[in-house]
Amino acid sequence: MNIKVVGIAVGVLLASTSAFAQSSTVTGAVGGAATGAIVGGPVGAAVGGIVGGVAGSVIDPPPQQVVTYVQQAPTPTERVVVKEKVVVGQPLPETVVVTPIPDDPKYAYAIVNDQRVIVEPSSRKVIQVIQ
Repeated sequence: MNIKVVGIAVGVLLASTSAFAQSSTVTGAVGGAATGAIVGGPVGAAVGGIVGGVAGSVIDPPPQQVVTYVQQAPTPTERVVVKEKVVVGQPLPETVVVTPIPDDPKYAYAIVNDQRVIVEPSSRKVIQVIQ
């Protein structure tokens, strides 16, 4: 019975990863461990801590000055369109040119499918889609 309860708790935590996308790894691990302990005791705490840590390992949102820079960046003359949907946490295709943010080299941006996106330059992983 306890294994079933822990399994349900793990499923709920995994399903809600996007809701906790802006949590840090530490916050995710602590929250997951607490939830797991309530639901499944010591074993639940261990599993919850691991799942919460994974859920919380998403890159924190960029600072507001980076968002503002990307919002105000001029639109390129040539439109970039890709078949793949632009998704937070997924890398942009290699065909998309990303432009570094001059004042914060931890971030870059691209305008793809008429959407402005902030990416991590080394992995090309989408951090935020600006609406």
